[in-house]
Amino acid sequence: MKTPEQQKDTFLAKSEVKAHDLDHKRKIIFNIDRYNAAVVKGKAQFSALDTARKQAKNTKWRAIEQLDKHLELFEKNFTERGGKVIWAEDKEDALNAILAICRDKNTRTVVKSKSMVTEELHLNDFLAANEIESLETDLGEYIQQLDGEPPYHIVTPAMHKSKEDIAQLFHEKLGAPPGLSPSELTLIAREKLRHKYTEAEVGITGGNFLIADTGAVCVTENEGNGRLSTAFPQTHIAIVGIEKVLPSLQDLALFWPLLATYGTGQTLTAYNSVFCGPRQAGETDGPREMYVILLDNGRTNLLRKEVRESMYCIRCGSCLNACPVYKNIGGHSYGSTYSGPIGSVITPHLSGMAEFGHLSYASSLCGGCTEACPVKINIHEMLLENRHIYTEEKYGGLTEKFAWRLFKRGVLHRGLMNSASGRMKNFVFEKALRSAWGDRRDKIVFAPKSFNQLWKERKKA
Repeated sequence: MKTPEQQKDTFLAKSEVKAHDLDHKRKIIFNIDRYNAAVVKGKAQFSALDTARKQAKNTKWRAIEQLDKHLELFEKNFTERGGKVIWAEDKEDALNAILAICRDKNTRTVVKSKSMVTEELHLNDFLAANEIESLETDLGEYIQQLDGEPPYHIVTPAMHKSKEDIAQLFHEKLGAPPGLSPSELTLIAREKLRHKYTEAEVGITGGNFLIADTGAVCVTENEGNGRLSTAFPQTHIAIVGIEKVLPSLQDLALFWPLLATYGTGQTLTAYNSVFCGPRQAGETDGPREMYVILLDNGRTNLLRKEVRESMYCIRCGSCLNACPVYKNIGGHSYGSTYSGPIGSVITPHLSGMAEFGHLSYASSLCGGCTEACPVKINIHEMLLENRHIYTEEKYGGLTEKFAWRLFKRGVLHRGLMNSASGRMKNFVFEKALRSAWGDRRDKIVFAPKSFNQLWKERKKA
């Protein structure tokens, strides 16, 4: 386990490398440019986009303000159809519950649809340690699993890889011929994965939305792997963060198009599934048992007023694509499950302000993330609030605090500022603020006399 200082140093070191990796920048710019072009087309389906975004924000506000009632209503409606709900306060609760289910079913193989919350739990490693094979079935996640890497992006896990990178990976890991096309690579992945669906005893998914009035879990995906992961295995486990709740099934008419447009630029995602429980009498397919694990794992910490809006997030990833910092340092530099602007807001509260508070400084505060958010979350303002909390809780470095205190004292007293020569100011800045200013910025050189002094001399003359 890294100390808070080590976490920060690792982040800075990784950022330094990625920010100057031109090949990495080329791949990311290529992929994000394609995304931006698609999103412009996707937005055309809305006759009043800003109104739709405001309505979505208001809906999430109502959902979070009565979070307890909505979750209890979801549980009531879901269990009435034979489903089982497990409340997990933290990571250990969730993992132990999953392991107990898997052992009860004598599970050897798990097929898993794309889910960031399972990445948060490090579920694959946990199951592997308990001699259970856990296989990612989303193509991007499968690529990352083969390479031993976590997802790079909330929506597109392998965004940082070119088709040549993936072809080389398949050659090394799967023995595929080198230099295959994307279509050929997809067919190989399909061949490797297809028989696993019928072998697996358990299928695991996340959930894009929880519907309170219906007791339903909604899963959105583009490859059909989510449906295969839930159709063949006899047991389906959905692990969903408690913030994903929506009051009514009718809300999907707004949230599905918003998620599709801002996530990938589509008018609607290819596969949208609504699970209301296990297979019912007279139904011919679906799991015999279905469990929903409602995960807190620090989410109730987000209910504090400074960052409460972060619970409105629908995990579309649009703020990542808009962020100039993310586009320069990449998803893996953050060292957390959730990267980019929204990750920098929520991670300090989910995983500890001491360990991850520094992420809130990984922003230019340009407001691009807020502008890009489909539910109008004030992301850049919450990053600023996080910085305030980080400082108030005394997690900043002593040297930096002393330097800024000295700076504040100086700039608030004109006489004190004028009493120091340009040479003295250069010396103080070099010793106290150089590390904060950065080695890659031009060195600041103070003039021998301040503008105030020059102005006074001119008036006397």
